[in-house]
Amino acid sequence: MELTATTNQPTERISAHLWIAFVLCFIVDILSGTVSTLMSVYLPVVVKDLLGDVSGQQLGKVSAYINSLFILGWAAGGFIWGMISDRIGRSKALIFAMGSYGTFTVLTGFASSWELVVAFRFLSGFGVGGVLVIAPILLSELFPEKSRSVFVGILSIGFPIGIFSAGLVNNLIPTWRQGFLIGSIPVGIAIISIWALKESEKWKNATSVHSIYGKSLFAPEYRNNLWKGAVIFGSMLIGLWAIFSWLPTWVQSLITDTDGQKERGLSMMLMGAGGLAGGFFSGWLSNGLGVRKAMVMCFSACIVLSFLLFGWNTSFSKIIFVEIATMAVFFGFSQGLLSVYIPQLFPVSLRATATGFCFNMGRLFTAAAVFFIGTLVTKLGGYGNSLLTFSGVFVIGLLAIYFTKDKAN
Repeated sequence: MELTATTNQPTERISAHLWIAFVLCFIVDILSGTVSTLMSVYLPVVVKDLLGDVSGQQLGKVSAYINSLFILGWAAGGFIWGMISDRIGRSKALIFAMGSYGTFTVLTGFASSWELVVAFRFLSGFGVGGVLVIAPILLSELFPEKSRSVFVGILSIGFPIGIFSAGLVNNLIPTWRQGFLIGSIPVGIAIISIWALKESEKWKNATSVHSIYGKSLFAPEYRNNLWKGAVIFGSMLIGLWAIFSWLPTWVQSLITDTDGQKERGLSMMLMGAGGLAGGFFSGWLSNGLGVRKAMVMCFSACIVLSFLLFGWNTSFSKIIFVEIATMAVFFGFSQGLLSVYIPQLFPVSLRATATGFCFNMGRLFTAAAVFFIGTLVTKLGGYGNSLLTFSGVFVIGLLAIYFTKDKAN
């Protein structure tokens, strides 16, 4: 296959090896989304099977442990696997990470107590965090420049496809222990990847010229972009998840004559569909405008659309669906663009470590921010005002992009 960015530029041939690398990374990203969400759909059955009939309070406590430890493992894995990747190579680290989360997903299905489920979910999350950091970096270093953004952008839709697939698994496999056997697939892919996945030449060249041991992630030459990268990623993620988490409740607050079920459902469908479309086409947007300009456009559009949605609408109308769908497309653009933009801020020898830091510091900020939206509703006079206030993070992200050095090398 040949890809051409514009009619005036030479074609770039995508070799069979690059196609294999993309397909493997895409499948394992889909499975990351499935594994991440699978416990949510099975959770009441899992707790009841392990503990019997329990009170609502006990169910909530055990469920909180299971879900929160997975997220904690995800955050820790994203950072630590990034460090491992910078030391042993992208392909080796990715193989170990996908094998890790697959193995512990399978073991979750054999757990005999809820404590073991918590431990295995933490370790599953640890592997998922590594895959989601390493896979886009590996592809960005393997693919030629003009097709890089396209393939990394398409990769970004794998995780949400996996979220959808978790519901499909639940419908097809009613027994939770059998459902978690899906972890055997990433284990199989990891084994295949030992022979099928080649190492990044950029990583090889960087490590052969520069010794990465003893380098500080917080050295003066990296420090500014490190914190700005975390702010850029975190600000978009905070805005995205705040709106995603509370949008149905906000829609309901505008509707007084019906229960709003249809409107809430369609709103979330538009969020999902728009996000997938934006992620898929983000690479072409990056090639057309340049990744920096495309990021500026995304943050600016989110600022304007947040004001239109939450500042302008005081009652429900059909135009809200258009505004939601448009914002969702820009959210989707941002997820593909961030996977390209953040890694390029750092040298190859520290790229995965720094990207893991930026991504997972952003996730920790997001978890705290989404929680506080609910507590501010009363003080700010409604969900619309609360969401509009939190949408101010897009301004912070836009400023961070403006003051960030474009590329490390």
